[in-house]
Amino acid sequence: MKGWRRLRKLRCSTACITDSIDKCTGGINDIKGARPTVANVKVTYDKTANAAYVYFTDPEVRVKVAHMYPCDPVDVDGMINLDFDDQGRLIGIEVLAASSKLPGYLLESAERLDAEGA
Repeated sequence: MKGWRRLRKLRCSTACITDSIDKCTGGINDIKGARPTVANVKVTYDKTANAAYVYFTDPEVRVKVAHMYPCDPVDVDGMINLDFDDQGRLIGIEVLAASSKLPGYLLESAERLDAEGA
């Protein structure tokens, strides 16, 4: 069974996204006062739409989304969309209601797509 099909059976939550970010940063979140960093991950943010996108691909290479898995958890006020390529690899995460779901430092350092960031 492809990875994206298995994900359909999962319910996304803020906790699962936080756990994923912790794994990507190698536990740096545990260091008091340290700001976690992840190499080669591009983040864009549109404050007007309150939407962010985290890219897990080379920002210079355009990868086509073959499958999109929407997560609309009941317990969390917001929506998260997981994008996969045709080989079942996670290529990005769209986070709606981003200001309440993602850390402020991440949104502050993201590439801005709205008029305020231009």
